[in-house]
Amino acid sequence: MRSTRKATFTDRFLDFITSSEAMVSIVVVLLGFLVGTILVLLVGRNPSGMYSAITQVLTGWDLRRGTWNARYIGEWLVMSLPLILCGLSVAFAGRTGLFNIGAEGQYVAGLTAAQFVAIFGPRIPYVHWILAILASLAVGALWGGIVGILKAKYSVSEVVATIMLNYVAYFTSRVLTMMIPGANTYRTPTYPDTARLTSPFLEQLTNGSRLNYGLYLALISVLFFWIVIGKTRLGFSLRATGLNKEAARYAGINVNASITTAMAISGAFAGLAGAVVALGSFSYGRVLGGLDGYGFDGIAVALVGNSTAWGTALSGLLFGMLKSAQPLMQSRQIPKEITAIIMGLVVVFISLRAGVRMLMEWRMKEQAKKGRVIE
Repeated sequence: MRSTRKATFTDRFLDFITSSEAMVSIVVVLLGFLVGTILVLLVGRNPSGMYSAITQVLTGWDLRRGTWNARYIGEWLVMSLPLILCGLSVAFAGRTGLFNIGAEGQYVAGLTAAQFVAIFGPRIPYVHWILAILASLAVGALWGGIVGILKAKYSVSEVVATIMLNYVAYFTSRVLTMMIPGANTYRTPTYPDTARLTSPFLEQLTNGSRLNYGLYLALISVLFFWIVIGKTRLGFSLRATGLNKEAARYAGINVNASITTAMAISGAFAGLAGAVVALGSFSYGRVLGGLDGYGFDGIAVALVGNSTAWGTALSGLLFGMLKSAQPLMQSRQIPKEITAIIMGLVVVFISLRAGVRMLMEWRMKEQAKKGRVIE
């Protein structure tokens, strides 16, 4: 006998929001904005100020004055680029069974390498900044590869190793950068123009924003991630190693090489992020006074993006939008901390996916016990 019990609204709602990882991400983002809106109301402000600031970042339209300026769109993209690249760094490691908390250190390593090449490299148009980009990729890959070797050869936890190497990279960068002739405790001499990622076309298109060739580098990185992980034999080997090392080894995959390669590629993404910031957002090298935080934000970006190439890109744009909206929100009397709260809530909600799955499994078991289908 088959029961005719109809699915309740709760059943249909839970089935809908858990139908895919992408849907879960969309729902938790909406929940984050909902809670953010409530918080704005609780502090006695009008939520429309928050959403008008976000609209201005996304479209360039200032709804209060009725004016349009594409510069806001360009600055949003500039803010998003390192978040996307650091997100790809964490996501790539995650797809191969590794947890890369060291994207911040790899970012600093790439930034430092790019700065040195920018100051001491050959001042040949295009060649100069390309060499700086290659240096950042190489040093970022080296910094990540060290962790891979420690993990593969000596079973050192990548979590512990990457955390420690973050600070090694930071203090090493400070020491080396201050050794550059003419540098002080804050900055180095100005870069030559040949070292900058400046794109006259993108600047003109966005009314003088800092948008630069890093946009193309980020897009190429997303495509590289998508192709390597999903379309190549290397990607299959890396994913197989992450799923089950012993099964991968039995299948003839070199597990040690896979772990090292995965961390090296992951580090290269973060190193590239460092170069994009160093050569695209600044006209001089910086003596870091603290960690920029892009690598740590990349963890949240990867989580919200489900560690996929395009999901991480969209997630990076979301977080970049929230960060870019902060000064505009302040001008509308909205506390800028609201955006940080929204980002934090999104990460918390996305972390509850496992709980949602457990709830769904529990519901299925309960339905089976009650005899939804009774023979």
